[in-house]
Amino acid sequence: MLSQVRKIIRSLISKIFGKRSDIKIGLYGPVNAGKTTLANRICMDWLGEELGSASPVPHETREIQMKEKVTMEHNGKSVTFNLVDTPGIATKIDFEDFLKFGMKAKDAKQRAKEATRGVIEAIKWLDNMDLVLVVLDATEDPINQVNITLLGNLDARKTPVLIVGNKIDLRKANLERIKEAFPQYDAIGISAKEGRNIKEFYGKLFDMI
Repeated sequence: MLSQVRKIIRSLISKIFGKRSDIKIGLYGPVNAGKTTLANRICMDWLGEELGSASPVPHETREIQMKEKVTMEHNGKSVTFNLVDTPGIATKIDFEDFLKFGMKAKDAKQRAKEATRGVIEAIKWLDNMDLVLVVLDATEDPINQVNITLLGNLDARKTPVLIVGNKIDLRKANLERIKEAFPQYDAIGISAKEGRNIKEFYGKLFDMI
């Protein structure tokens, strides 16, 4: 009798939550960590189309971008979610940084304004996220103000987090440094550009959803 009750309860839970298609997964992290490259990888693998434009110039993504109804399959099961790519988080945005890439002063100042608005909008969107992928550049020191502040905000909201150490194809990549810095979170190393370890990433993402 008890086992039948449990089966009924599991069935009801599955009907209520099992086919949610409004789950929002956000890509957050510092500038040029590879968020849009990862978003494009996910969308290409499961939808056959990219989400946004990636560039070595800082703050290429300056507005929230969302791809709805991304259906991912794993071990014979599937889950559907909305993927949200956000502008890179920064504590300071200086238009002079863009001049190094050959931009004119007017364009650089406009980009800085748009990037600042984008950071503010990204922080607001944290309240809408069911799961956040914090994308970090595995070649850089993870202990900085941006990462600590971002993860602190997510902790305060009790938002599930998966840290993605990107760019493991590069010689200076060090995933262990990320794991040691933030041992309380699950972390996985990938190369969004090369597709390295991407299947393992999908498996972990599927389990978390």
